[in-house]
Amino acid sequence: MRFSRPLCPHHILSLSTECDLEKGLEMRKWVLSGILATEETYLSHLEALLLPMKPLKAAATTSQPVLTVSQIETIFFKVPELYEIHKEFYDGLLPRVQQWSHHQRVGDLFQKLASQLGVYRAFVDNYELAVETAEKCCLANTQFAEISENLKVRSPRDCKDQTFNHINNYVSLDRVTRSTLVLHDLLKHTPTSHPDHPLLQDALRISQNFLSSINEESTPRRQSMTVKKGENRQLLRDSFMVELVEGARKLRHVFLFTDLLLCAKLKKQIGGKNQQYDSKWYIPLTELTFQGPEETEPLTIPQVPDEELDAMKVKISHLRSEILREKRANKGSKVIDRLRKKLSEQESLLLLTSPSMPLRVYNKNGKSYGFLISSDYERAEWKDMIKEQQKKCKCFKTSSLTSMELQMLTNSCVKLQTVHHMPLSINKEEDESPGLCGFLNVIVHSASGLKQSLNLYCTLEVDSFGFFSNKAKTRVYRYTTEPKWNEEFEIELEGSQTLRLLCYEKCYNKTKQNKEDGESADRIMGKGQIQLDPQTLQGKDWQRTVIPMNGIEVKLSMKFTSREFSLKRMPSRKPMGVFGVKISTVTKRERSKVPYIVRQCLEEIERRGMEEVGIYRVSGVATDIQALKTAFDTNNKDVSVMMSEMDVNAIAGTLKLYFRELPEPLFTDELYPNFAGGITLSDSVAKESCMLNLLLSLPEPNLVTFLFLLDHLKRVAEKESVNKMSLHNLATVFGPTLLRPAEKDSKIPANPTQPISMGDSWSLEVMAQVQVLLYFLQLETIPTPDSKRQSILFSTEV
Repeated sequence: MRFSRPLCPHHILSLSTECDLEKGLEMRKWVLSGILATEETYLSHLEALLLPMKPLKAAATTSQPVLTVSQIETIFFKVPELYEIHKEFYDGLLPRVQQWSHHQRVGDLFQKLASQLGVYRAFVDNYELAVETAEKCCLANTQFAEISENLKVRSPRDCKDQTFNHINNYVSLDRVTRSTLVLHDLLKHTPTSHPDHPLLQDALRISQNFLSSINEESTPRRQSMTVKKGENRQLLRDSFMVELVEGARKLRHVFLFTDLLLCAKLKKQIGGKNQQYDSKWYIPLTELTFQGPEETEPLTIPQVPDEELDAMKVKISHLRSEILREKRANKGSKVIDRLRKKLSEQESLLLLTSPSMPLRVYNKNGKSYGFLISSDYERAEWKDMIKEQQKKCKCFKTSSLTSMELQMLTNSCVKLQTVHHMPLSINKEEDESPGLCGFLNVIVHSASGLKQSLNLYCTLEVDSFGFFSNKAKTRVYRYTTEPKWNEEFEIELEGSQTLRLLCYEKCYNKTKQNKEDGESADRIMGKGQIQLDPQTLQGKDWQRTVIPMNGIEVKLSMKFTSREFSLKRMPSRKPMGVFGVKISTVTKRERSKVPYIVRQCLEEIERRGMEEVGIYRVSGVATDIQALKTAFDTNNKDVSVMMSEMDVNAIAGTLKLYFRELPEPLFTDELYPNFAGGITLSDSVAKESCMLNLLLSLPEPNLVTFLFLLDHLKRVAEKESVNKMSLHNLATVFGPTLLRPAEKDSKIPANPTQPISMGDSWSLEVMAQVQVLLYFLQLETIPTPDSKRQSILFSTEV
């Protein structure tokens, strides 16, 4: 029997290095094969462009020319030279790759290509004139228009119907950009000892310098295209939006140009083709209005139940967590790709189903087009920009576009777009912030810069899962140029990155009611936003800031508490207080079945808050909540007078705070795991038996208080058509508050500046808490078999 001698570590390292070198040199061939394929496609583009040039030149010297020699030279300027440069590069590279060896050199080819970049500059500088000349010739000469219309790109790999105008300066610049990227890759896999290394470095330096200079010069050019009469059509704004088409939600990409609004659909990409758009409709800005005819039907918005939206968010959170776990475990890319595909599907679905705020536009014939947007801020941005541009373009009359002009405009969208991806986290960079999870305290201090006295209030919006929603509203400050609200709000953040503030003028005159879809008569006076920077907000101190908006400045202070700290139940240090004290202690002391604070808050909300939009969801003023908390803790006799003078949202906030600060949740630490398990049972009979038995096992004060609250929440949901609070909305607000365990064992994180991830915030546990409460809210009655318990439940002495 023969034994092989073990290899020494040095020998192993040497073999490993050789293996890496071998792999790197193989990668060189793979990279070069890729560039050959793209060069082939590019050459076929240029060939298709050059195809009509010779007959056009020949006709130019006859008695019936299609174009003059000067027009031909302008339109096809530098295209033959570009073709020759790339043909020479392709012809030189092909045999070298076919006869590949690790010693094969290609650096000289790239160096020569880089040295000829002056031709690209000349092409780019002439580009606008070339397009303008081509468009004028199309309008003046039907024969050339036909040639342009029928011109095909003869390429086996690319789109079969690109016209001359689509082979523009950015196709040429794309070649330089791609060549630069390829040079990067080649250098990465080329040993420094290889003869190609210095040549490739030189080519890369030339290419990068060229691209830098071109980018600086061509930014304005990239955002505009020439239209007839030598006018410049510029792209002002673009965004992915949801359009309502015959009652169905459709994803669109909307482009606002200086003279028209274009709605397009992004075609599905097949086989790695470039992005392409299909035009759906357009309206010249001179013919666009937001006010429809009197008989216009109101928009019917297909609503998706909150339960479904939340289920999507849960799936998204779990998929993100799974992708993170797989990455940490260094699992194969196939697993991660599969998860990413699922994530993309869920996020696209949420993108399509979430927005519900209407924005409707009409053309001169009264035909309407409806969009759904997620926030008033975004809707105001679009309307303001369109109205502003309409003032400027009164003298710029856009007649109807021909099918060819519309096709050209739609083709240009690929290069002009500023928003390249749908707002999905799948499209974000790896190192982008996941956002903040926890509670943001915001004090809206005051506003200055108003020119006239007005009745003013502010609203606050934050984003979650890519969408913005209204979270808080100040009181109306009456008739002043310098409102001083000094109101504090506590806003829950779910992976939030931006805080938006809108300042409104309150309109009390009902005759001024705005007839535009879903909009109140209140006028937006200004709007602004700030990024929520985790580094700035992680400190314990308040951060003061100013948000400028249309000449108005609003002063704010902010303080953030991360989820790790905000979710802790802390027993009170005031044994005679109410907040942070066991519910059994409070009821025993008061000789009541339901704590006085719960009864008082619910009574006041039932008196004047049942029709308040977003009751329990919209944040109350924190200073009012703290004042009420102190009053209840000190057994203040004037608490009911205080409550009658306060905003109803502050009373709702006080009630939520009371339940959140209980040292043990209403459903108790002991029984919580059983409730969370019982809700997952699939058999409905077994589930009902389990859930009711658990409920009736609660301590008496907890049970009676819960049933008292349950009846109230059901009455709130009966007014859903007015207050917009469904049973599910209420369960989302109160579920974690009533069920979340005390987390006695949770440790303070070693690095408190690390924001908790969004996946944790929308965890299965939070959803289980929501589902438990929703289950009891949906039960018509709570049967109570025990006669003694029955007397407790139906006793009026609460």
